[in-house]
Amino acid sequence: MGIPTTLTNVWIDSRRRNGLLIASPLEEKKIRDAKHCTQEGVRAGAKAAAIACVASAIPTLVAVRVVPWAKANLNYTAQALIISAASIAAYFITADKTILECARRNAEYEIKQVEMKGAARHSN
Repeated sequence: MGIPTTLTNVWIDSRRRNGLLIASPLEEKKIRDAKHCTQEGVRAGAKAAAIACVASAIPTLVAVRVVPWAKANLNYTAQALIISAASIAAYFITADKTILECARRNAEYEIKQVEMKGAARHSN
């Protein structure tokens, strides 16, 4: 008899996920900001990857049809690798820059908020 394993696993997982500690409002805001920065980075990276895919696919496919060396040496796998490498690089570079820019913006905003609170205390 006893508790079924599936219920035990669900209870254990929910305890691990929620934990025993409650996050402060400041920590919750930082978590929300981090999720927002990550989503913004993914969105910008996907746009850059799509553009890079088109920008690298057109010359690659034209070269395979026109240039004799490319026609002889670049099979379908090589063409796919050229196009996907450009797309992957564009995605990660853009996502990284966007996330860092967003984090920098959030840090500057927090510094301004602290300075404004300090100035308000000194003026009273």
